[in-house]
Amino acid sequence: MKEELIAPCGINCALCVSYLAMKNDLNKKGFNKSYCAGCRPRGKNCAYMKKQCKLPGEGLVRFCYECKDFPCKRIKNLDRRYSTKYHESNIENLQFIKQHGMYEFLIKQADEWRCKKCGDVICCHNGLCLKCDLDVLIKNKKYRWGEE
Repeated sequence: MKEELIAPCGINCALCVSYLAMKNDLNKKGFNKSYCAGCRPRGKNCAYMKKQCKLPGEGLVRFCYECKDFPCKRIKNLDRRYSTKYHESNIENLQFIKQHGMYEFLIKQADEWRCKKCGDVICCHNGLCLKCDLDVLIKNKKYRWGEE
């Protein structure tokens, strides 16, 4: 896990299917997915809130918890979606970073999202390791957590 992959909203881009597809060059393995290097590595301070909030969008804050309005309605909506669908809470992530620091957060994330088979990263969008479980995604590109 890398600090530069933690977006201002608290999402860990290293867990994203588009980032993992790029990292593992999965298009060459039959899983056609658009690649994404993450918000910050692409030179975008915040891909999600940039149009609604200038603080993260223009890089005026590093993380949304630095804002006096944290957690705002937009962050709460994002958190609801990610907590429900993807087993990841951006608000909890931001609170943890604020309280314990980035180093501890990255250690925690690496442990929580580690594949038990190979040690690589599990994707938050589908709960799969894209090294061990790529065949599942090739059969069903829209696979989500726990589907049969």
